[in-house]
Amino acid sequence: MSATTHHDKTRGRWRSPRPARPGTAPRYGLRTAWVMMASGWSANQFSALLGAYRSNLGLSESTVTGLFAVYVVGLVPGLLVGGPLADRHGRRPVALVALGVNLASSVFLMVGSAAHWLLLPGRFLTGVGAGALLAAGSAWVKELSSPPFVAEAAPAAAAKRAGLFVSAGFASGGLVASMIAQWAPHPLVTAYLPHLVLASAAGLAALPVPESRQPRTAATAQPTAPAATGPGAPAPSTSAYGRRFLRTVVPLAPWVFAAPAIGFATLPGLVDDGLSGWQTVYAGIMTAVVPGAGLVVQPLARRLAARSRLATAAIGMLVTTVGLALAAPAAALEQPALALVSGALLGAGYGLALTYALTEVAALAPPDRLARLTAYFWTTAYIGMFTPYVIALLSGTFGMTTLLLTGAVLAVVTCVGLLWLNRDEE
Repeated sequence: MSATTHHDKTRGRWRSPRPARPGTAPRYGLRTAWVMMASGWSANQFSALLGAYRSNLGLSESTVTGLFAVYVVGLVPGLLVGGPLADRHGRRPVALVALGVNLASSVFLMVGSAAHWLLLPGRFLTGVGAGALLAAGSAWVKELSSPPFVAEAAPAAAAKRAGLFVSAGFASGGLVASMIAQWAPHPLVTAYLPHLVLASAAGLAALPVPESRQPRTAATAQPTAPAATGPGAPAPSTSAYGRRFLRTVVPLAPWVFAAPAIGFATLPGLVDDGLSGWQTVYAGIMTAVVPGAGLVVQPLARRLAARSRLATAAIGMLVTTVGLALAAPAAALEQPALALVSGALLGAGYGLALTYALTEVAALAPPDRLARLTAYFWTTAYIGMFTPYVIALLSGTFGMTTLLLTGAVLAVVTCVGLLWLNRDEE
């Protein structure tokens, strides 16, 4: 084969998705998955620095809490706008632009250590970039990990790859930021440098990767529609796959982030009285343990999914239940070690729930609605991020132990309800 022929084939991949030779195209899914890790990293690096912002900059508790919440304020429009844009204009351009916004947000936060007013737009842009990456990037990674880019691929494996890399970013970002905050000089600047390196490297790796969305033409649109809803069915509509989404994904979705948020945002503050001088490191360890457990549990998720479609979701909610039940005595006795065990179980529940939800969304979404439906899932999931604030708000009235045990009961109720709503499914 001549160099010219090889060059022409390379150029061809830029124009449209084509089946690639074994051993070459499978790397596309992995190369783009790094942008998902950058998204997860940016989300959690700030969480580990909350104490440093209070002590180093003298920011009040309400200000720091508000900055944490601004992330979700930016994330929701990022998801709801990024998903439809990715379905309309392609996953690649939306994901790369979102990655640029994600990278810029860390620059704003770095400068914010001197000009405090920049912390607000920095956190908002973190949410916007992460939201658009979750919507467009998840669809891009899933499609690049499936035919025609990969000759043979398990649908569940393709769907969950984005979630695995997001979890890896969650786990790494908080831990690295906390270590820098504990020992490095100028921590509120240097803590963001690893994300700048990761996001830049992820962008360079993804830049040559082609678009994965199939062109929406008359020739391709008609065969696609029946496949999503059954032989001979009309084009999919909200009523066609929306009801299944409401039944199979929405009841579980808030728990995807409610469980880990309790693990790394609520538990560290309940057991830190015996951690004098090490609170920041402990918080960073917790932000690594929680999503890290979500990664470790993936082999179990595969085995459960092979037995039953709902097994992954049901076991995930039961593991979350046990994690919350252990969190109650950990908080009451102020036991950091027990809190770590609780956080690991909450993280395992998160990993199982996330795998189930992403696989379910990928299975029921029509190809031209994949990014949009993925965005709806992430938006619903991020409702769970408000759980620590609800717990803090109610703790003065009901007590922390009571609230954590109530959460365990609600997790059981969710599990039973999900199984009942889908009792006719396999």
